Amino acid sequence: MVISWDEYFMGVALFSMYRSKDPSTQVGACIVNEDKHIVGVGYNGMPNGCSDQAFPWSREGNFGSNKYAYVVHAELNAILNASTSLKGSRIYVSLFPCNECCKAIIQSGIREVVYLSDKYKDTDATIASKRMLDAAGVTYRRLETQLKEVPVNFVAPEMGAGDEQTE
Repeated sequence: MVISWDEYFMGVALFSMYRSKDPSTQVGACIVNEDKHIVGVGYNGMPNGCSDQAFPWSREGNFGSNKYAYVVHAELNAILNASTSLKGSRIYVSLFPCNECCKAIIQSGIREVVYLSDKYKDTDATIASKRMLDAAGVTYRRLETQLKEVPVNFVAPEMGAGDEQTE
């Protein structure tokens, strides 16, 4: 099986989302420069130094008692974790970015957003996101793929006959 670059980088974003402890929405992001090198990855989670157990993951309640006051979104985490300038880069995200993340995407110099899901497309936040991206000239597109899954095997393949391992 050979996958496309888009499928590969989206796969990294999807794999990253499994680090999120959010019980309702896990999101992953992968930033790639113009040379197809990964320069940042992230997932939605608590800021460094803030215990996942000490802060709420609930979507309900007042602002200080739900996750929205504390969680760093995948896109912002990937931007903050980036190893270099993001000017001209592309971000792969499992979920279309919210308006706050779009501000960071635009400011960082990312030029394209590739996403899988746009399940909140009719919300004010996503409408604002698209308005800002359009105004800033940042393109966005849904990843079109025939893939449903890519199997990952954590068992090392057996060596073939005649193969010798050297150190």
